[in-house]
Amino acid sequence: MADENTVFIGNKQTMDYVQAVMMQFNNGENDVVIKARGRAISKAVDVAEITRNRFFEEADVDDIMTETEELQDEEGNTNNVSSIEITLSR
Repeated sequence: MADENTVFIGNKQTMDYVQAVMMQFNNGENDVVIKARGRAISKAVDVAEITRNRFFEEADVDDIMTETEELQDEEGNTNNVSSIEITLSR
C-alpha cells in the first residue's frame, strides 16, 4: 500500500506530476516522495526540479535513493530495472 504523500511517475505529461506534488504540499504534507522506474527516472528528476525551481522554492531535496529491481517477464526471464525515490521536504 502506497503512502498518500507518494507520486508515482508514469506516462502522463511532466506538468501533471508537478501539479500532483504541489497538491500534496498544499494539502499540508511536509514531505512528498516521487517514485519512478526505468525510462521514467529522468521525468521524476524533471518533476522534482520544476517543482523546486518554479513553484515551491522552499522545497529541498531531502533524500535520493536508487536501486535495481529484478523483474520476471512472461517467459520467466529476469530483467534488471533501475528505480529512484526523490524525497522533497518543506
